[in-house]
Amino acid sequence: MEEDYILQAKGVIKKFGNIAALKRVDLNVRRGEVHVLCGENGAGKSTLMNIISGVYPYGEYEGQLFYEGEECKFKSIRESESRGIAIIHQQLALIPQLSIAENIFAGNENSTRGVIDWGLTNRRAKEVMERVGLREDPETLVQDIGVGKQQLVEICKAISKDVKLLILDEPTAALTDEESDKLLELIKVFQKEGITSILITHKLREISRVCNSITILRDGETIVTWDANKDEITEDHIVKAMVGREMTNRFPPRESHRGDKMFEIRNWNVYSPIDASKQILKDINIYVRKGEVLGIAGLMGAGRTELAMSVFGKSYGTNISGELYKEGKQIRINDVADAIKQKIAYVSEDRHAYGAVANLSITKNITLPSLKKYVHGISIDENEETAAANRCKEMLHIKCRDVDQAISNLSGGNQQKVILSKWVLCDSDVLILDEPTRGIDVGAKYEIYEIVNELVAKGKSVIFISSDMPEILGMCDRVYVLNEGEVAGELEGQDITQVNTMKIIMSKGA
Repeated sequence: MEEDYILQAKGVIKKFGNIAALKRVDLNVRRGEVHVLCGENGAGKSTLMNIISGVYPYGEYEGQLFYEGEECKFKSIRESESRGIAIIHQQLALIPQLSIAENIFAGNENSTRGVIDWGLTNRRAKEVMERVGLREDPETLVQDIGVGKQQLVEICKAISKDVKLLILDEPTAALTDEESDKLLELIKVFQKEGITSILITHKLREISRVCNSITILRDGETIVTWDANKDEITEDHIVKAMVGREMTNRFPPRESHRGDKMFEIRNWNVYSPIDASKQILKDINIYVRKGEVLGIAGLMGAGRTELAMSVFGKSYGTNISGELYKEGKQIRINDVADAIKQKIAYVSEDRHAYGAVANLSITKNITLPSLKKYVHGISIDENEETAAANRCKEMLHIKCRDVDQAISNLSGGNQQKVILSKWVLCDSDVLILDEPTRGIDVGAKYEIYEIVNELVAKGKSVIFISSDMPEILGMCDRVYVLNEGEVAGELEGQDITQVNTMKIIMSKGA
């Protein structure tokens, strides 16, 4: 029986200058299925989806696209949307200052003769919101809801346009496990309603939850497509196809050689910057040794990021009190410049907002915190800057055309390496890594882990914040468990298990 394909890509080639991002890629998506697209960062997944949705218009690529049996030559996103194709990018395209309803119907307003019917807009928004389980007032500003709910607003935008093919690019990257599970269930509901989905994800556990078919891309080429009903699809198979080699151990081995205390936080209290009466962190006491990877675990909202940012130059919070010690001596950090002087670094969980300057080159991003090194008189020695950036490129295996390339043109994993590079170049003693592997593939994760191991081997201290429990188990020498803004417990060595971590969380207040 002939397959009923809603979408087919045949021999698609896309080049950026002399670099081929896609090399004769084929993709076959059956009507009504959930088709997972996997591959390392830079494999070409987002590029292919941008071609399908018209972001890269016909004429800027080679090959053919067929949608519902007809060849497509989309010139814009509007053209693909008119045929029922909607794409939800990893970086949400919402306007924070507008309401939920305004965002849902932006560019698709409910209007008569140019006058928007706000009553109808809010009623229709409410109907669509109920369909995805978003229980908010449609007049609520998007900036006043969490990331999980913002993701649902993006989905509301898509289904308000009678979508037939929904493309989701890393939709759960910034969500909690609970929010991710709800979103995956929603994709399955859409499938029952006849909507086809293409899901790009790096989270291997999600694949078994929703996958009907899976296509693996590597280095811009189609490696394999598997059918969940016919083929055995294991995590090991997926990883091998993605990276082109066996990865029997997801975490590189490391010998632990811990020394004296490097950095200590004593009696740390932080209040909300929005409501100064609300205490976010309560009497935090933790320390990290030289040559140690210290994990900070806990549920979302436990205060992990707030702790990191408040310590790093009081970047978060108000009414902050407590003491900081480095190598036994009390230090004062009142702003980010103070933190950098004390050789304390922070890699944010949101690399786009806090980690990278998108319009600057790789070189400028790497040298920004240590720019004084390259100033001679009244000018900057750009040759020295470039040489330093190239050393980081080689040391951290950053995949790029050259270091003059804009950081925004790199894959997520390589952007993260650039952000790490700038703190390595500063010769930071303490590196606070907040979700350092979020949204990057297994191969790039392994390289980040190797960099962490190299840092602690040199006597540096790493504070490793992660929501991924296998990552905490695989990387950390010792772990503090945070719960509701307090240190609920401490685990070390063989005692660091998922069961023990959850026991600590559940026992608080019991």
